[in-house]
Amino acid sequence: MPVFRFATVQGQAIVWFLKRNCSVTPAQLGWFYASLCVVSLAIATLFWLQGATLVLPFAWLELGAVGLAFLVYARHAADGERISLQDRRLVVELESGGHLHRTEFDPTWVRVEPRADRRSLIEVSGRGRSVVVGRYVRPELRPLLAQEIRSALRERVVAP
Repeated sequence: MPVFRFATVQGQAIVWFLKRNCSVTPAQLGWFYASLCVVSLAIATLFWLQGATLVLPFAWLELGAVGLAFLVYARHAADGERISLQDRRLVVELESGGHLHRTEFDPTWVRVEPRADRRSLIEVSGRGRSVVVGRYVRPELRPLLAQEIRSALRERVVAP
């Protein structure tokens, strides 16, 4: 059994988890936004009590815009790609914004190659279907990922 840089071996399956690199989880972002709201609204209320009546509506407007931006960030924080090779099939699952796209391939007929050059995304194709992976891997590491997937496929196709 070869040693993998990107994959993990789970029983008879080889799985590649390629996730977005997020510095803040959606839960941490929620707590930060709640504390931002409390502080901002407290300051705006103090100004409103002093007679600056337009500060409070603009604080609400600002918090709404920041909340919308945080919501977009949180929606895509869990985006990722999962490639698994098990039981004579290669399954590619792409998650983006809560939507899951799943494509299955017969490993015997799969091609794994860069779309344009060595640093471009990796195209997995076979029997009229194709999917692009490698969005969450640095461009200089994509050829290594493609080679690793090809090696695992070769090993599974040759093995009975």
